Amino acid sequence: MRLSLLFAWRYLFGKKSTNAINIITGISIFGIGVGTAALILVLSVFNGFEELLAGLMNSVNADLKVMPLHGKTFEIDSATLKSIRSLDGVVSVSLTLEEKALIEYDGNQDFCTLKGVDLNYAATTTIESSIIQGKFRLRENGIDYLVMGGGIANRLNVNIRNVFEPVTVYMPKTRTRSPMESPFRKRMAYPTAKFSIKQDYDYTYVFCSLEFAREILAVPNRVSAIEINTIEDRPGAALMDRISEIVGDELIVKDRYRQNDSLFKLMKVEKWLSFAIAGLTLFIVSFNLIGALWMIVLDKRRDISILKAMGATSRQIYNIILYEGLLVSVVGSGAGVLLALVLYFLQRRFGLIGFPDGFVVDAYPIVLRLFDFIVVGLTVLGIGLIASVLPAKRGAMISAFVREE
Repeated sequence: MRLSLLFAWRYLFGKKSTNAINIITGISIFGIGVGTAALILVLSVFNGFEELLAGLMNSVNADLKVMPLHGKTFEIDSATLKSIRSLDGVVSVSLTLEEKALIEYDGNQDFCTLKGVDLNYAATTTIESSIIQGKFRLRENGIDYLVMGGGIANRLNVNIRNVFEPVTVYMPKTRTRSPMESPFRKRMAYPTAKFSIKQDYDYTYVFCSLEFAREILAVPNRVSAIEINTIEDRPGAALMDRISEIVGDELIVKDRYRQNDSLFKLMKVEKWLSFAIAGLTLFIVSFNLIGALWMIVLDKRRDISILKAMGATSRQIYNIILYEGLLVSVVGSGAGVLLALVLYFLQRRFGLIGFPDGFVVDAYPIVLRLFDFIVVGLTVLGIGLIASVLPAKRGAMISAFVREE
């Protein structure tokens, strides 16, 4: 094996009979390098968007969320809450209650998801960091306030500076006593702030106090979820199991990723589909490697015949060409990794590719992960191995005697 690798190294970097072989080999290394850098950067950009999305979710999603397995709401007693708060690793606990509602402002109407939260919600999430106008407050001196998503607030032409114009919230009743009775419960609150997280939240969510939500829903002791802030951003399974034991089998505990599992699964599918497309492009580029190895085999026919005459087996010749293809892949992938690292630092430092004004970030987010380097390295070596098989078989077929030309 060492002898075959030594000959492969010599054939790759040694002098060729014609300069065209060096040019084709260089083009192969260049193509593999660019392809490797593209694979790494594609994965890194998706990693960046995944972390960006997770960061945005921190504004409204706690580290852990306890939800009912069936139905929308459930009752929670003070003893259970006390047991959860006393667990090691738990920082704060918040009760929330949400439901679809119709809201009206100055003659404009729209549907929203009304989310009632208690006083601990701001400490459990980072919602205050997403406020773009106004102040996060929900109930002061007996007056109810609303914190609205920027999208739905703009759609209703809400002016939070107008302290005299309230938002009317309508909630359908589950039962009406008579045909003359209104089918809606109606409450009023004043808009006090706008937040911006991501589009579907901005055009959907309106925050109110937990008391306001319970009053308009007529459910004085029920909640939709228990949201828990922990010391670690990604709580371990042990803490989740302890909370599950406390709340019982009728409730389920979800971490931040499971709360948005469909979105993150879709992102992973897009990530690996993009990787597959870039990998297919690299596979097409590898045809240059086949051509380079084939020309090296033709150029070294006399050397190969001499090796066979000296006792080298066809398997050893096969290994020499195979190792040469792998060496080209290793050199190309190494150059690609260096190129990807340079572009990564330039993007992080200077933001080479940016977004228009108004986006949540100025430039494309990008995050490198060791696992991606391993996957890309194995992919490039696999493609190089496949591309080397045919030239290696051709080299092994050369006989020990070559006719002089």
